[in-house]
Amino acid sequence: MSGLNNDTKFILSEGLQQLKNEHPPLLKMLDNLLSISLKIEEKEQMEENFTQLREAVVDFLAQLGPHSDREEGVLFEMMASYIGREMGPIAVMEYEHDQAKRFIGTFLQNTENGTEGFTESQMIQNAELIKNANYTLVSHFAKEESILFPMAENMLSEEEKQELADRIKII
Repeated sequence: MSGLNNDTKFILSEGLQQLKNEHPPLLKMLDNLLSISLKIEEKEQMEENFTQLREAVVDFLAQLGPHSDREEGVLFEMMASYIGREMGPIAVMEYEHDQAKRFIGTFLQNTENGTEGFTESQMIQNAELIKNANYTLVSHFAKEESILFPMAENMLSEEEKQELADRIKII
């Protein structure tokens, strides 16, 4: 069963649509993170931008966390009962979640005592972590929207779709 969906008129159930609707604000935040990271790479007001990057990453993670919890704790669990989670789409999605979290987590750990005292090279290396998280998540969201969400729409029963909507509302 292919979840690939090129039909822009494809209608998602309430819970899946909510997850999809959460992507544009996250993508906007990711775009800002990328912009700041590129300024650091270009050595533009490095200290100021590095401090701004950490603040923006903390804000982004506060928004990403609940979204990720809704996907991993509810949607992926429900889909895994049909297609497993050791290989295939769920394994890929979870790997990408983990990869992005590792990039962000390493950056936050490196800057946990503040952003002062970093060399230009260290600032660039840390900005690279956030660029990598950006690229991972932008691609990841596109896969969810074009493959995973339509697959779930076709796979889950009406009762399961309602359960998904109900469960993600409380996260």
